[in-house]
Amino acid sequence: MFTKILIANRGEIAVRIIRACQKLKIASVAVYSDADANSLAVEMADEAVCIGPAPVAQSYLDIDKIIAAAKQTGAQAVHPGFGFLSENAAFAQRLDKEGIAFIGPNTKAIEIMGDKIASKKFAAKAKVNTVPGHMGLIENPEEAVRIATEVGFPVMIKASAGGGGKGMRIAHNVEEAREGFTSARNEARTAFGDERIFIERFITDPRHIEIQVLGDKHGNTIHLNERECSIQRRNQKVIEEAPSPFLDAATRDAMGAQAIALAAAVDYDSAGTVEFIVDKERNFFFLEMNTRLQVEHPVSEMITGIDLVEQMIRIAFGEKLSLKQDDIGIDGWAVETRIYAEDPYRNFLPSIGRLSRFSPPRQSDQVRLDSGVRAGDEVSLFYDPMLAKLVTHGKDRQSAVRAMQMALDGFDISGVQSNIPFLSAVIGQKRFQSGNITTAYIDEEFPDGFNGTPPDKGAQLVLCAAAAFMAAVLRSRASQISGRMTPPAPAPLDWVVLLDRVAHPVQIRLHDGGAEIRHGQKWYDLHSDWNPTKHVFDGCLDGQPFALTLDDRTEGYVLRYRGAQVQALVCTPHSAALHAIMPEKVSSATDQHILSPMPGRVVLVEVAQGQEVKAGEPVLVVEAMKMENIIRAERDGVIGEIHVAADDNVAADEVLVSFE
Repeated sequence: MFTKILIANRGEIAVRIIRACQKLKIASVAVYSDADANSLAVEMADEAVCIGPAPVAQSYLDIDKIIAAAKQTGAQAVHPGFGFLSENAAFAQRLDKEGIAFIGPNTKAIEIMGDKIASKKFAAKAKVNTVPGHMGLIENPEEAVRIATEVGFPVMIKASAGGGGKGMRIAHNVEEAREGFTSARNEARTAFGDERIFIERFITDPRHIEIQVLGDKHGNTIHLNERECSIQRRNQKVIEEAPSPFLDAATRDAMGAQAIALAAAVDYDSAGTVEFIVDKERNFFFLEMNTRLQVEHPVSEMITGIDLVEQMIRIAFGEKLSLKQDDIGIDGWAVETRIYAEDPYRNFLPSIGRLSRFSPPRQSDQVRLDSGVRAGDEVSLFYDPMLAKLVTHGKDRQSAVRAMQMALDGFDISGVQSNIPFLSAVIGQKRFQSGNITTAYIDEEFPDGFNGTPPDKGAQLVLCAAAAFMAAVLRSRASQISGRMTPPAPAPLDWVVLLDRVAHPVQIRLHDGGAEIRHGQKWYDLHSDWNPTKHVFDGCLDGQPFALTLDDRTEGYVLRYRGAQVQALVCTPHSAALHAIMPEKVSSATDQHILSPMPGRVVLVEVAQGQEVKAGEPVLVVEAMKMENIIRAERDGVIGEIHVAADDNVAADEVLVSFE
């Protein structure tokens, strides 16, 4: 077995690989950019080597620096993780020339399957079902429009290289095809250094279902069942699960057989994923093969008990697979949510800053967390905004989903915005819980974006009980402060909890370990050990456990629970009556300027001074965290002053353009 492995990656996947090395008693080497000098991966690794400045082209994508670090430390093998150099055939070839093992597949597989155009042609020859489309290269927006019209709308415009949702756009008409081609090509050039684009038919009501495969260097290939990855935003997976709630045994076997046939055709010798689009009749079509470890690999590990990173290392060392297809079963159900540093209330714009709090739920056999950050770490604009992957396991889908709800409720992040409220809202929806999902789910369920989820009656009860208990605990503690001139007045029984100014009368009586709380016409028994130092409220209300997160405010708290975020204030009935007649604060926001919604780099300015624009028209393109964001006019007007130019770096809320 290898004695030392270098991890050519960062963040949570670097930490994940280091843990696998520790399990196998293999020394690990982390490489890091200047921005990651104090990262968790650097702290955990046995050795660490700085490879340059924060921009990926000068660090994590610099092949010479990675190889130099491997030779300097005596690493016998390199694991590329996912993204960066993981599907770069030239990198694998350079490693081979230097006598360093690449923990991934052979270069033939990388070259054929890493190119979406070539892979589709290869798959068709291997008699794998493929989606109709134009597999030739497209040179310009007008050619893209012509081809999209010939293929038939809607179409998917895709980068030939790379993956992870980068360089992908759906076009429903000529204008979207023209705009989508330009954006997809720019994004592909930035993310992968390869701007080749192709177009294929977009399957309506599709599900994104993929098959995990494992192959060794001795001709053995198996699959580890499927993952459902249909919950996506901007073609980026957000929630995954295994198995799929949609497949039947016959379809699973057929997809598995095609995945194995394709892998065998390219002599696949590592962990990889064959992705399919599945229509509502369970017809499936080859999408692409990812010749690397997938972000969502933990759900497959949870239902099979197989450590995929360990298998990749053993295969790269030349070991035979110790598993047969008959050994692979399905043990229960697993669900994964991707925790991103982004603001779901502002169209999921990236959020950067320092993590003042990062407190995940306690891990167990039912809850797993893969993360590369800790409290105090900085989230920068240079890298992907994923903070963590939260995974839950249960005996069936219902129990795994329920465990995910509880885990999200108790996940406390502060310092940057996170998408946890959105994830919690999706997980709690009846449609999601029924398994009726497609890749259009988010667009269909949140057509106007995410604005939070109003708390239902059950959530209101939980929020009122927690708020009343916190207020009572604080009052009780204040009454015990020594040195008072007069004894405190007895605690009143009657209170009003204001949730976003809506009054909820309650009564509360504290007791050891909790309180009795009346809400509506019923008394409830609450047990909790909450104290004012905690930003997670764990409790049990009439025997039902719950958790929510909170932030202090000058008056009251901000409470977050099941996708709802509310301002909670506990006061006397008289004070509540006064609050009811107080006018709400009027926003002083102006619409005379277009502000940058996030820190980033201006890629393109699409308007000129004096130009008339209509609401919704593109004005600028700002790149942040490897994604292009089109900034549009929010109203009709005439462009006055343009304050930035292409390649300028901008801060959040910086004025980009002013109207006349």
